[in-house]
Amino acid sequence: MSDTHAANNEITTETVEHLAGLARIALTPEEVASLTTELGSILTNIAKVSEVTTADVTATSHPIPLTNVTRKDEIADVLSREDALKNAPDQADGMFRVTSILGEEQ
Repeated sequence: MSDTHAANNEITTETVEHLAGLARIALTPEEVASLTTELGSILTNIAKVSEVTTADVTATSHPIPLTNVTRKDEIADVLSREDALKNAPDQADGMFRVTSILGEEQ
């Protein structure tokens, strides 16, 4: 087992720091201590729930059946391309042009 993971699924400060690194978030020592306690408590509660005998319980994803409520498709007036683009701050080839957010422009 690695140094960042304790035996028996115990949450340690090293585990929390490792998870914070994976999530690329910075935590103060106080936040690490608080999260160590909170996550430990969560794991303890999950372990208690896991002790319940469920062999005769049917697996479900929801306690009640779900159905999608949809409306009937109806033809309606829509904006023309020209009307949609007339107030656009920037457009190209009949499309909205926006600033790239993923790095180099494609």
